[in-house]
Amino acid sequence: MAGSPDIDEEEVEASGLRKIIHVDMDAFFASVEQRDNPDLRGKPVAVGGSSGRGVVAAASYEARKFGVKSAMPSVTAKRRCPDLIFVKHRFDAYKEASRQIRAIFEHHTPHVEPLSLDEAYLDVTEDRLGIGSATRIAELIRQEIKAKTKLTASAGVSYNKFLAKLASDQNKPDGICVIKPGQGADFVAGLPIRRFHGVGPKAEEKMKRLGIETGADLAAKDIEFLRTHFRSMGDYLYRAARGIDLRPVRAHRIRKSVGGERTFSDDRSAAEDLRETLEGIIDIVWERIVNAGSDGEPARGRTVTLKMKYTDFQIMTRAKSVPHLVDSKAEFADLGRALLEEAMPLPMPIRLMGLTLSNLDHGEDEGASEKDSVQLSLL
Repeated sequence: MAGSPDIDEEEVEASGLRKIIHVDMDAFFASVEQRDNPDLRGKPVAVGGSSGRGVVAAASYEARKFGVKSAMPSVTAKRRCPDLIFVKHRFDAYKEASRQIRAIFEHHTPHVEPLSLDEAYLDVTEDRLGIGSATRIAELIRQEIKAKTKLTASAGVSYNKFLAKLASDQNKPDGICVIKPGQGADFVAGLPIRRFHGVGPKAEEKMKRLGIETGADLAAKDIEFLRTHFRSMGDYLYRAARGIDLRPVRAHRIRKSVGGERTFSDDRSAAEDLRETLEGIIDIVWERIVNAGSDGEPARGRTVTLKMKYTDFQIMTRAKSVPHLVDSKAEFADLGRALLEEAMPLPMPIRLMGLTLSNLDHGEDEGASEKDSVQLSLL
């Protein structure tokens, strides 16, 4: 079953499936702070601003026990955990640790797809160092990370990216989980639908209205039903419910845009409330922009887009493009603030606000290999 200590490598070779590892650092930013400051160890820590408009960028596991999580307003986090200790970002320290971790990955395989500073997919189908097992490679990587950075990582091992990422979440922190060939559908069947990549709160709410709460519920729906209700996402959901994912690991994968949004528990319309909301979103999105960059530099783009959803569910977007690449938080923030000021006063309250940096100076390729036909045979 999933979580057993090893994959039968001969079985994988015979099937022609890939060997994929997903490595995810445990509470990365907060763990770096606890590593570098012994006084913070064992205590609830949040990385981010503690002011009234501050937002939690990362939370230690001690803080998570109180319900503190990323993107939560700092005032809410402090209310949930009165002893919470706030520390400011130290991106240079996070980038340095990330560089050390990336070097460990690349020692084992050139096929590394970073998702952010603290997580990546690795395709170890070609056993570069002759270790003999994807599971043993994952264990060695975790050991090397701990030895070189004094940080812990969790890993998922399976035959595609979707399952490997699910597996890496299964035994956190400092754990490993293996989903063997043929076990994907059974593993997915018992998961709540929110664990599926790409299923956010809105999609989860819609699925529950349709009687879909678990992977098994999703697998019971035919592809036409899913296409009708979820359009372009239907094919993905059909395959995911059966443990199928055709996406290859793409080294040097670079995103076309980076952004984030917040849905509010109460509608907002007052100018000052909107401005404060935007400041929190700027902090969160800029962190993602930094994570999406490379060589210690943030991702750079030419277009900033503000998105707002009104209470009648109509969506309004405003965008500003500049001839040069936006590469500083100050300019990104100024462009976002200008877009908001142009949009006010609003015709009605909003229930969602988002900000995105796009028109980046790079792109990504799509495509799949012959090994994908093996996965499709599992359908």
